[in-house]
Amino acid sequence: MAETHSLQDLQQPAVSSKVFVQRDYSSGTICRFQTKFPSELESRLDKQQFEETIQTLNNLYAEAEKLGGKSYLEGCLACLTAYTIFLCMETHYEKVLKKIARYIKDQNEKIYAPRGLLLTDPIERGLRVVSLTWQKSENQNDCWG
Repeated sequence: MAETHSLQDLQQPAVSSKVFVQRDYSSGTICRFQTKFPSELESRLDKQQFEETIQTLNNLYAEAEKLGGKSYLEGCLACLTAYTIFLCMETHYEKVLKKIARYIKDQNEKIYAPRGLLLTDPIERGLRVVSLTWQKSENQNDCWG
């Protein structure tokens, strides 16, 4: 029988293991993460679900970094107001970062937490990695953790 977990249980300090999904710099410095499925997750998560999550994150970061008329206007207004405009408005990038945080929270609640996993927002790791954490059972042997 599958063991279910709540998101609050996974956020409590405990003996845990982590796997990191590294940034993909093959297309330059745009914020993009590797979609290669980590072997450590094979018994915990469906490969397709993992790839879908990472691809959605990659698409959202591409949306955040997209340049257009709105970004240009934000930059011009910032210069004209000595950047005080940002005291009363959010940038497009900040709005998309909030959207990403909501997506990760939703994914954790619906998909990852019930499987005993916790997906960490890449912004918490300086946009270097996506980390997945799970609590180790006492009889589990990990060669790296």
